[in-house]
Amino acid sequence: MKMLAFLPFAVLIALLVCCISVFGTATLDGASQVALMVASGVCVLVGYATRRLEWSRLEAEITNKVANCTPSIIILLLIGAISGTWMVSGIVPTMIYYGMQIISPQWFLLCTCLLCALVSLLIGSSWTTVATIGVALLGIGKVQGFSDGWIAGAIISGAYFGDKLSPLSDTTVLASSVMGTPLFTHIRYMLFTTIPSFLITLIIFSIAGFTMHVSTMTGIAEFAEGLRTTFHITPWLLLVPVVTGVMIAHRWPSLVVLFLATLIAAIVALIVQPDRISEIAGTVEPGFLRQYEGVVRTCYDSTHISTGQPALDQLVATRGMAGMMPTVWLIICAQVFAGALTAAGLLADLMSLVVRIIRGTVSLVASTVAFTIFLNITTADQFLTIILGGSMFKDIYRKRGYEARLLSRSCEDGGTVTSVLVPWNTCGLTQSTVLGVATLTYLPYCFFNLLSPISSIAVAAIGWKIRKLKIED
Repeated sequence: MKMLAFLPFAVLIALLVCCISVFGTATLDGASQVALMVASGVCVLVGYATRRLEWSRLEAEITNKVANCTPSIIILLLIGAISGTWMVSGIVPTMIYYGMQIISPQWFLLCTCLLCALVSLLIGSSWTTVATIGVALLGIGKVQGFSDGWIAGAIISGAYFGDKLSPLSDTTVLASSVMGTPLFTHIRYMLFTTIPSFLITLIIFSIAGFTMHVSTMTGIAEFAEGLRTTFHITPWLLLVPVVTGVMIAHRWPSLVVLFLATLIAAIVALIVQPDRISEIAGTVEPGFLRQYEGVVRTCYDSTHISTGQPALDQLVATRGMAGMMPTVWLIICAQVFAGALTAAGLLADLMSLVVRIIRGTVSLVASTVAFTIFLNITTADQFLTIILGGSMFKDIYRKRGYEARLLSRSCEDGGTVTSVLVPWNTCGLTQSTVLGVATLTYLPYCFFNLLSPISSIAVAAIGWKIRKLKIED
């Protein structure tokens, strides 16, 4: 009877395979959501057939699951707004501009990894980082004589480091919210496994850089010049991320930090980048209403600023709040699926099979990491991996007395970073297509992505910062 718990997953996997075959990288625009709803229906049918599932219980579980994700939905909308205001105000371009100045030929691989990490950390998107600055660096690296695998590995390692730790990343927000961990608590806890993996990665790229041929890199200068001529670049703009960092350090609520960071950036944009605001408003007419229109569009709509360089145009383009709606839609549908699994008793059946192999902290974390990698392979989507992995292990961690942040970190260590290593996963499919480098070609050089799951298990084995719930919790 318990084997029926695998039926909804079998249906979901089959539908996702069809979705990816038909829609490709556009699967998240709606096809995945439809697959989740169909799989939810299978859960309901199994529940009726085996346990006489009550409709009121089903509604209650789904309502509860969706309600628990309300904070993450609000945060995602604020992330869309802050990504627009920080870009148009020149904050992110300024940080990228100065970051490019440190690149030197003999340190190309190291600097490529660091630069992609910086950009991804600032914009919260590994996909955008790889598709913009990553593509530019790939072309430059080829001219210098580096192999595609090494360059792509450095790009992806840096991009996913930033994506994993950025408070603007949808996967980071998703993992923290699904597991019930405060956003910045989740980010700080990930440092214990992420920093060691990244340091080892940087050491490897540093050594590799000195053993390969390098020469001058003029492409970076052109890219930096495009930023300088499009935006007003000044070190004073760096005060905004500094103020944001101070708010984070003082552990202000993430909603408050994101809202204030958006508001400050919007004001800065009006003062420092009035031409860019007018360009977004689609008019050069002066006046308060026109400037107001430009700022509001920056927050909620996609923005496109012309720099004269196609790759740079793509980098400075933003999605706004509207660009977050496919992810919001996916979260809601995934929570419906999780609620149906719970109400039908299938989640409990599935976890009863997993619990048999769990003995202590190491086996618990290893099981979580292994299961999220399995979900990345079978469901072919990192968002589903985080949601389903978190939903399945949440009760086990709590019953064993572990804090939720251990679960949220384990899901990211196993789920977020390994998605790009699966050729048919939406991440692997996207990055290999954008870079023009096959997944299996760059896989051996994505050291950060390969080391993160190992680091997660190693830290658990050492017992470093593994805390139990307080008695009152």
